[in-house]
Amino acid sequence: MTTTSSAFKAGVQDRGSVHQTRPAISRAAVAGAVAGNALEFYDFVIYAFFAVYIGKAFFPVSGEYGSLLASMATFGVGFLMRPLGAVLIGRFADRAGRKPAMILTVALITVGTLGLAATPAYSAIGVAAPVIVVICRLIQGFALGGEVGPSTALLVEAAPSHRRGLYTSWQLASQGIAVTAGGVIGVAISLMLTTSQLASWGWRVPFLFSLLLVPVAVYIRRNIPETLEDTPKAEAAGNKESRLSGNLRYVVLGTLVLLAGAVSSQVGNYMTTYAIQVLKLPPTLAQMSVLAGGVLTFVFGLAGGLICDAWGRKAAMIVPRVALAVLIVPMFWWLSTAPSATSLLIATAVLASLTAASAAAGMVAIPELMPARYRSTGIAITYGVGTAIFGGTTQFAVTWIIAVTHSALAPAYYVVATSVISLVATFLLPETRNRHIGD
Repeated sequence: MTTTSSAFKAGVQDRGSVHQTRPAISRAAVAGAVAGNALEFYDFVIYAFFAVYIGKAFFPVSGEYGSLLASMATFGVGFLMRPLGAVLIGRFADRAGRKPAMILTVALITVGTLGLAATPAYSAIGVAAPVIVVICRLIQGFALGGEVGPSTALLVEAAPSHRRGLYTSWQLASQGIAVTAGGVIGVAISLMLTTSQLASWGWRVPFLFSLLLVPVAVYIRRNIPETLEDTPKAEAAGNKESRLSGNLRYVVLGTLVLLAGAVSSQVGNYMTTYAIQVLKLPPTLAQMSVLAGGVLTFVFGLAGGLICDAWGRKAAMIVPRVALAVLIVPMFWWLSTAPSATSLLIATAVLASLTAASAAAGMVAIPELMPARYRSTGIAITYGVGTAIFGGTTQFAVTWIIAVTHSALAPAYYVVATSVISLVATFLLPETRNRHIGD
């Protein structure tokens, strides 16, 4: 009996070691990784919140939608650099470690943000202004493309096996923190400044504010423990399954899974511009919708992680995405026919909460499918390519479709179409809830 009991305990320990081969890092270290990630996403998305004013400052194009289209195109340019940043910084993270890569991305996005905040308007320096803005967006896109891979890999590798969903969902929750911070600052500035002051210089304030937090982010990341282990034996032996090339199917499917989340997130970021330009609602109300979306992204991002751990990755990806595909058109129809604070906030809430719950599960499942030594590169590529091709073009495409068709439902139809694509890809993925991620 004693022998049997000992064997049973040993078996339990062995099975546990299959799922967790390293001690989890502290919650404080995870919080540090999340804080830096939130800062970088804040710098990137704040551009979308003030796109109307940025367009008028740097792109004096004629027509009601002219400067806005130019501004949205420049916003999309930042996404074009994400795949390159994903590959280069992702490989750096897989070779040198997660921590040095995450410090590098903070430094790069700081350069881009400083450039945006300090560039004079077109009226002051002419064509040099939009050129500098585009360069700054390229730098920001490169940095953010490289940020997602190492930060997500660190969260996956740091987590206890039964809490990988919750730990990794902080990657998306931190984006909610970024959006919330942008919404709070946007509302505050809109309340304190006149429309002419916002257009003249007020939109620069949120960018300058983030620069004050950069030294804190760098300090935090310098003290994060490294989670990248030595090259596993399987990789040293050249096992194809341990190389990224042996997992291209998952890279492709992962990109398609994440594209719907990228589109839905950008539609959510677009709600400020949509409310001002299309619905003709007050700027302060438009910024409040962003604040609501950010809070719900944070809450439901973590909820998606908890669902992952309880019910599995695929259920957490599929159910919210189906619900969003069904509800989004009626929500936007109501919003366009009866624009008000109530309809705007409810539509934003539905979009943000269901997007966050589904996308959080995707951010957990994709890195779990990747080999350890290429995990940062793999997740960075799937996220970077999906957001570059689809997320990066969303705001421009939606603005253009609205301008051409005069249909206020264009954002909703776009979300439905991409949701169908992602759902098909999700069904083709294996369940990764109990997958061993050690090598």
